[in-house]
Amino acid sequence: MKSTKAASRYAKALLELAIENKMVDAIAKDMQHLATVCAENPDFIKFLNSPVVRADKKIAIFKEIFGQFEQLSTLFVNLIFTNRREFLFTEIAASFNDQMKTYKGIVPLTITSASALNASTKEAILSKIRGAVKGELEITEEIDPELIGGFIVRMGDTQIDASISNQLNNLKQRITK
Repeated sequence: MKSTKAASRYAKALLELAIENKMVDAIAKDMQHLATVCAENPDFIKFLNSPVVRADKKIAIFKEIFGQFEQLSTLFVNLIFTNRREFLFTEIAASFNDQMKTYKGIVPLTITSASALNASTKEAILSKIRGAVKGELEITEEIDPELIGGFIVRMGDTQIDASISNQLNNLKQRITK
């Protein structure tokens, strides 16, 4: 839990600097690239977490791999290495992405259904949600055949479960009481 709080604080500081320097999109691109590299390369994570490799060596290797980073991103990364917090890179990148979306008014929304939704059904769901949400929706669609039918909408801490499997479970609970 402590590492998540620390990652959130570092991400917030980076976002504030990015806003101040009018570089939010460029820094977001850098953090997304960092998150992708960390997710796809477990050996890179081992390298970052290695106490044997000194910070200056890590910085030099990092500059070779991520030479295209903006100067602000590079300075931030150097600070993370200097403070020995490189084990937080994945969490910092994810937290930065979340905070940046909040700053821009982007609301992530996930619609899970048993099969692909047709355009009219999807639009009917989204029109109801748009009326209750301020900001731009970032929609992710997922398929889960175990829902049997219906859909689940997740938006932040809110979940609307209109799936057949949920209705069957509710009915089962009422019958067995």
